[in-house]
Amino acid sequence: MAGTDDLADRLIAENFARADGALRVGGLDLRALAEAHGTPLFVYDAALLRRAYRALTTAVAGFAAVDYSVKANPNPAVIRVFREAGAGAEIASGAEFAAARAAGVPAGRILFAGPAKSDADITAVVAGGIGEIHLENAEEIARVAAAAPPGRPVRVAIRVNPGAAAQGGAMRMGGKPSPFGFDEEELEAVVDRVEAEPRLHLCGLHLFAGTQGLSAGTLLAQWAYGLDLAARLGARTGRPLETIDLGGGLGIPYFAGDAPLDLGALRDGLGPLRSRVAADPLLAPARIVLEPGRFLAGPAGVYVARVRAVKASRGSRFVITDGGMHHHLAASGNLGQVVKRDYPVVAVAEAPGAARAPAAVVGPLCTPLDMLARAAPLPDLAAGDLVAVLQSGAYALTASPTGFLGHPTPAEVLVDDGRAALIRPRAG
Repeated sequence: MAGTDDLADRLIAENFARADGALRVGGLDLRALAEAHGTPLFVYDAALLRRAYRALTTAVAGFAAVDYSVKANPNPAVIRVFREAGAGAEIASGAEFAAARAAGVPAGRILFAGPAKSDADITAVVAGGIGEIHLENAEEIARVAAAAPPGRPVRVAIRVNPGAAAQGGAMRMGGKPSPFGFDEEELEAVVDRVEAEPRLHLCGLHLFAGTQGLSAGTLLAQWAYGLDLAARLGARTGRPLETIDLGGGLGIPYFAGDAPLDLGALRDGLGPLRSRVAADPLLAPARIVLEPGRFLAGPAGVYVARVRAVKASRGSRFVITDGGMHHHLAASGNLGQVVKRDYPVVAVAEAPGAARAPAAVVGPLCTPLDMLARAAPLPDLAAGDLVAVLQSGAYALTASPTGFLGHPTPAEVLVDDGRAALIRPRAG
C-alpha cells in the first residue's frame, strides 16, 4: 500500500496542489469544477501540457522535433495547446485530421499513420494538403497513388515493422508478426515498388516499436535502430531522406514502483545518435521527429467521479461511483493490460493526516470489469464525496466504450491561467 500512496502523493506534489485538504488543478478547486459541470468529469491543466512539451523538446534538442500524437487525446482544445507550443500532429483517421486542422495545425505538419486507411480518408487528407502519409501495406501504395492530383505526387513514408522489439514497454509493436507496417526484411523491395510509382514521393521512414517505455536506454536503442533502417532506405533510393519518424512510446508512471522516464539520461545519451546523423549525408538533411501522446497529455488530466454509495461486503470496502470503465477503460485495466494494477486514485477532499485504508473503487455498470481500483488507499468516504483518477489526460474518454449501458458522456474542462473552459459538454 505504501507504494500506491507514495505515487499518488508524489504526483499531486509535482503536478497539482491541496488547499485545506481539497485537490486543486491549475489553482482551481476540483469540488467547484464538479459542481459547475457535473460528474463524471475530465479536467486538464494546460500548464502541465506545456510543461511536458517543453521538457521533452529541451531534452531532445538538436536531435529531433516533437509532434503530438492526436490519438492520445483528440480534443481540439488540447491539440491547440501543443500546436501553439510548436508541435505538429500525428493522426490515424480523417476525423483526427479534421480535429488537428480545427486546432490550427498546418496541414503540412500532419503525418497520417494507420493500417486500414479508408479511400475516403486518403482522398480527404490528400485534398487537404497533408504533410505525409505513412504506407503500411502493399494495397496502400496503389490506393494513395490513386488519390494524387495530376502533377502533384503525394509525400509518403514507409512504416517499418522492425525485426527487434523494444524491451521494457507495456506493449510491443515490433519484433513479431504485425498488421502495422512492412516487415523490415521487405524494406528494399518495398522501396523499389514505391519508387516505381510516379504519383508518390518517398521522403522518409516511420518506426514504432513499442509503447509506455520508461527506460531511457531502451528508447535510445530503439531510435538508433531506426536510424539504421533509415540509412538502409536512403542507400536504396540513393538520395538523402527528408523525414525520419521514430515514433512515440514514451511512458509515464501509473503504478506503484513505476519510476518516471529520466529525461536527463535521455538527453545525455543522445550524443552518439547526433554524431551518427551528422556524419551520414543520407540522414543529415532529414527532419527527425518524435510523436508521443501519453507522455505529453497523460499527467495533465484527472478524471473526477462522485461517490454514490459505500458498502462493506465480506470484509472488503467498496466505493461505488458514477464513473467507470465506460469513460476510462484503461484505468479499469481493460485496455491491453495483462496484469490489472491500480492507477493512482485519490479522494478529492482529504483532511491532512487522515487515515487511509484499501478500498475497491467501482462504477455504475453491470459488470465486475467496471472497477477503477482494486485496493486504492483512501480515507473514509460517504455518498456525495469525490474521487479522482490521476494520470488521466491520455487514452481515457475517447479510448473507452462510452455507449455501453447508455450512461451520460462526461464533460471535459481545460484549466488555463486560473480559468476553466468547457471544451466538451456533457451529453446524454
